[in-house]
Amino acid sequence: MILRRFPPMGVYETLFKFADATGKYMGDSGTHPWAQGYPLTTQIPGGPPLPTTIELDCLDLKYPKATGEPPLLQAIADYYNHFYDAGITTDNVAVFAGGRPAIFATLAFLLEDTTIAVEATEYTPYYDILNVLKRRLVLIPSDADNRFRPVADAYDIEPLAGTRRVMLVKSNPCNPTGVALSGSALKELLDKFSSDDRGALIDEAYEFYCEPEPESALRHIDDIDSTNIFVIGAATKGLQVPGMRIGWAIAAREHIEIFRNYSSFGMGGVSRASQIYVTGLLQLERVAQARNAICKFYGQQRSRYGAALADLGFELFTGTGGFYHWARLPNGLTGDQFNERLFSHGAGILPGRLCDMARGPDTDSSLDHFARFSFGPLAADSFDGDLEILRQCLS
Repeated sequence: MILRRFPPMGVYETLFKFADATGKYMGDSGTHPWAQGYPLTTQIPGGPPLPTTIELDCLDLKYPKATGEPPLLQAIADYYNHFYDAGITTDNVAVFAGGRPAIFATLAFLLEDTTIAVEATEYTPYYDILNVLKRRLVLIPSDADNRFRPVADAYDIEPLAGTRRVMLVKSNPCNPTGVALSGSALKELLDKFSSDDRGALIDEAYEFYCEPEPESALRHIDDIDSTNIFVIGAATKGLQVPGMRIGWAIAAREHIEIFRNYSSFGMGGVSRASQIYVTGLLQLERVAQARNAICKFYGQQRSRYGAALADLGFELFTGTGGFYHWARLPNGLTGDQFNERLFSHGAGILPGRLCDMARGPDTDSSLDHFARFSFGPLAADSFDGDLEILRQCLS
């Protein structure tokens, strides 16, 4: 063996277990993908249709540009400037093959004397990325005691011994909890990490899924070129096209230059066909319609499933963002035990332990009895069938 060995990311651990138990891939026809973080890829009520074709010519078959094709870069900049008055240019944008590669690149290229600050309950790949990169961590309390809502002072992090910088890594809205910062609370957080020796990676995969309206850190940053703040977005969730694998980072020009240089040797750019497709999705009139429709439809789904889960005995801690419910399971069940029951029905949730940034390989997790239930890929007419499976597996 010449390669370092490491396990799959938490969601995929669940998908692989499901496949071993059922012979199916969660998300295939006839399954109930409550463990997975993808949206409907069909037109939602009030939303724009999703194109089924694109046109290519011989130039589109050439290598893509290192940090993104100019039309997509301009569409991304125009989007943030129009909706959030961000004051950015295409020089502040780099395109990646999804949001996770943008997150990985940002964390991989941090200076070695940087402490990572991350909430104790967070997006599962952060755990894997930070372990593979051997980053030193300070965990911000986020648990049932504070209802997974850290107080503002909890983000006052000092560098660990031997380091002199601090980098916050945060999903907003939080995956898995749906807790979202907005307005003055978000600005206060960003101000804490805007000095020369502070930085923040704000992962906005679920930007469109906020109530009462979408929110971005870029609304609250006066001059991103004077900060070490990285805002990560993607077409995956809000634009409903996870298979296009298009994500981006918004950051200071000097940081975008580093991503361009990285792409030249480590990435080779991103599919031009995917970039062309997503450029069309970001046209301002269309994206305005998508923002409104996503917010309304998934807000209704959040309310509908939340009431039903509570009636079944789930203790909900869910915030007002994302397309998940975060809950303590009834009857003393662990997430893994619940999945053993669900798998026989072609269903599965994400066990809460896989969102625990403090977990070890051989220790119990404080989140063993929690679960993330995804209503992202669920059509409105699946509701009654979903509840019947849940009832049977809790009885």
